[in-house]
Amino acid sequence: MIEDLKVKTILVSQPEPKSDASPYHDLARKQKVNVDFRPFIHVEGVSAADVRQQKVSFTDHTAVILTSRNAVDHYFRVCEEMRFEVPTAMKYFCMSEAIAFYLQKYITYRKRKIYYGKQLFVDLIDTIKKHKTENFLLPSSDLLKPVIPQLLEDNKINYTRAILYKTVCSDLSDLEDVFYDILVFFSPSGIKSLFQNFPNFIQNNTRIAAFGQTTVKAVAEAGLKVDIEAPSVKAPSMTMALEQYIKGVNKK
Repeated sequence: MIEDLKVKTILVSQPEPKSDASPYHDLARKQKVNVDFRPFIHVEGVSAADVRQQKVSFTDHTAVILTSRNAVDHYFRVCEEMRFEVPTAMKYFCMSEAIAFYLQKYITYRKRKIYYGKQLFVDLIDTIKKHKTENFLLPSSDLLKPVIPQLLEDNKINYTRAILYKTVCSDLSDLEDVFYDILVFFSPSGIKSLFQNFPNFIQNNTRIAAFGQTTVKAVAEAGLKVDIEAPSVKAPSMTMALEQYIKGVNKK
């Protein structure tokens, strides 16, 4: 029975990392486990025609708030589809430095007014508050963390949300007869996709790893058990949480 609980295979519900230096590859090598990657959700762009139905005028905005690389990609995609030439005076407020640097894909970075936070939206709001005279556009997916509009409204920021892309469940039908010792989830959407693809899913001895409180809550609401939770004081990353768990069960 204990042998059955040893971890040999892990499925991470995200795209495979492009870098060979990924901590998941280190985990697989060090713990001698097989780690596969498969996105349970993916993003689809909203057409310019559908954006127009939201009655959002891109020309009315002097600044744009960018919370992810997807937001960057779809903002410039829709601008192109609408034949809207983004003014050089446009100000960009990015949730992290990595997102700010990603803008170089579309604009001449050094010639633009770009601001960024540390990693969380709450880190960016103080900078946004210093520019209250701006009219902000918030490109987003159909799923948006409630804290973002809440902080903007609490601070009386003049903004308009534009849904430019949607998060949809991926087709996982080819995994129907494939079983993993651990399934790793990072959002409630991943849990939704699991049951949309496999309505009769039964956990049995499959361990579930969940990142973040909203994901942990979604797992519980689906009637499943969370075996591995991150981040925590001892395991700030998912790979660290997985490694600690695997060491515990595989040494028995």
